[in-house]
Amino acid sequence: MDKQKHMIKFIITTTINSPTIATLKFIEIAKRDGWKFVIVGDTKTPHEEYEKLDCIYLDPDKQAEMYPELSEIIGWKTIQRRNIGFVYAYEHGADVVATVDDDNIPYDNWGTDLYVGKEVEVDYYSPEMDVFDPLSVTNYPNLWHRGYPIDYLQKRDRVEYKGKKKITPLIQADLWDGDPDIDAMCRLTFKPICKFDTTGPFASDKPSPFNSQNTFIHRDALKHYAVWPYVGRMDDIWGGYHTQKMIGPDKLIYNRASVYQDRNVQDLITNLEKEIIGYRHTLAEVQGYYVGTNHRPEETQKFLKLYFKYFN
Repeated sequence: MDKQKHMIKFIITTTINSPTIATLKFIEIAKRDGWKFVIVGDTKTPHEEYEKLDCIYLDPDKQAEMYPELSEIIGWKTIQRRNIGFVYAYEHGADVVATVDDDNIPYDNWGTDLYVGKEVEVDYYSPEMDVFDPLSVTNYPNLWHRGYPIDYLQKRDRVEYKGKKKITPLIQADLWDGDPDIDAMCRLTFKPICKFDTTGPFASDKPSPFNSQNTFIHRDALKHYAVWPYVGRMDDIWGGYHTQKMIGPDKLIYNRASVYQDRNVQDLITNLEKEIIGYRHTLAEVQGYYVGTNHRPEETQKFLKLYFKYFN
């Protein structure tokens, strides 16, 4: 019997926009494939438009009522509101959560090759450095994933292929065609539009960055994962590194692109400014979780202490 057919599956996102092409497509897929789609609203979200859709819409009043302390510490007008959705899904028995963005248009086969929680054979890599850049082994080795330590950029392609290996992943990060998830320096330099040719899953024996825009997380990993507030554009990245510390880096796989990112309009210089904390401290986050966490803002520490109580 395929246990995955009986999984309780949630899709989680947050938005301030009117329903996008991606959002409407996720609603279709959720209905077709048995996902529960939770949209976490914010103060600027057009609430009436989402209340009409076939989804679970958590407006600000519901969030404040259900999770008053958590809602307050996260604050408003921030993408970190999606943490409310993670807690909601966990409390409602989610076996797997897909965290997505409203500018990532899913392909028709999105979610059909779901590997979390089952054994799968992957291409296995070991980098020379103590962090693996997943883009270094794709057809775009000149790019690097947002959140890869800039200290290692010149050596990120020093990766040894170890052959095939069978693992049981708890996190599956699918790639994204179109405008990829790279940092502001990389985007300003290359401004790429990508078509990834990866055909199967791959993994590494070292920690690596993954995001919250097209990622599947098993319940056993979700209890360690959050999109961290007060750390700029390292919110999902540092949350991902922390999760790998708890479950092991070889519980994370990357897979072929299953969305096309038609990226929402953003100011790249503002993005760069919000990434400075990562340029300075991501390597400390990767290595320092063995020796200390003093690079984390006090507000972030308070959030994490409160947030993880919901998963006990």
